[in-house]
Amino acid sequence: MKLIHLSDLHLGKRLREYSLLEDQEYILAEILNIIDGEKPDGVIIAGDIYDKAVPSAEAVRLFDEFVFRLSKRGLKVFVISGNHDSAERVAYLGRVVENAGVYFSPVYSGEILPVQLEDEFGGVNVYLLPFIKPAQVKHFFPQEEIKSYTDAVSCAVKHMNIDTAQRNVLVTHQFITNSVTCESEEVSVGGADNVDASAVAEFDYVALGHLHVPQSCGNEHIRYCGTPLKYSFSEAKVSKSVTVVELGEKGSVSVRTIPLVPKRDMVDIRGSFEEIMQKEFYEGTSWQEDYVRITLTDEETVADAYSRLRCIYRKLMLIQYDNKRTRTRQCITTAENVRQKSELELFAELFEKQNNMPMSDEQLEYMQRIIAEIKEVQA
Repeated sequence: MKLIHLSDLHLGKRLREYSLLEDQEYILAEILNIIDGEKPDGVIIAGDIYDKAVPSAEAVRLFDEFVFRLSKRGLKVFVISGNHDSAERVAYLGRVVENAGVYFSPVYSGEILPVQLEDEFGGVNVYLLPFIKPAQVKHFFPQEEIKSYTDAVSCAVKHMNIDTAQRNVLVTHQFITNSVTCESEEVSVGGADNVDASAVAEFDYVALGHLHVPQSCGNEHIRYCGTPLKYSFSEAKVSKSVTVVELGEKGSVSVRTIPLVPKRDMVDIRGSFEEIMQKEFYEGTSWQEDYVRITLTDEETVADAYSRLRCIYRKLMLIQYDNKRTRTRQCITTAENVRQKSELELFAELFEKQNNMPMSDEQLEYMQRIIAEIKEVQA
């Protein structure tokens, strides 16, 4: 049995002022092309369908169209809610669309019944476990000791009563301990939301959502497929892909990935302002249309750098500096003799500690005039 594993579509997401809906529509079309080539038996979407619990109408329409196209291909579709989704909204009309082979996880109720599939090797049971918190599970099993996320998932799995003699697939949306994270994810401080991999180890394949970097968690059969698009600059060098899972007879599972190429990439550019503005620097690249973060190495702040660079790099999102001034941050303390110093002396000290260089004569003269004007107004 062949399954396509997707997750974390985050439909409707915005990066600063840019809507990603056009990019998301493009990548979903690319995924459909891969599906047509692979001809799987089913498609898994492991949570975070939307970027917000109350998604935009455009995001809902995009997902509706994607699921419709999957169902028209005769595929089984398995969808769970993630921490960004409203479990109630995702579950709405779930039982109705089962007739079309589309299975949405219901709101967690303590009971999870598998979707049963068949192939030449027998049955495959697919369990849909949406994002859960310890308090949710404790509500249905008050007699159980549930203090952590590991306890919650372990308890939920125990009450599935899975038959380990058969092939079983779990679709869930949690943070497995020691997995690689990135800036675009919501992870609890101190690892409070961690789930030990042992809680899900008895499944033949665990289709995970929540983390955006594709990776296996200690074992190839416990896997995050990652996001189909890059959602932060920490992912700039991460290759995005579709995960293809093939279940043979019991104990035989193979996993491979197929690269995804976005409509627009997310890139980090570094250099001096003069260098980056040169046509030779960006010629032959897609940077004029990509989402760009630029790190300027100039020692002095470049006047109106953002608007000037954006004339070339049309989807410029952020400018930052890397120079002597930004590499060293000095601690500013209150000196005992602060009252004995003039306003100009105090400002000059602050400037030097913040910028790791003294004020120039021109800057001192300018600041002297500003201080004099302020004093004159106050008088």
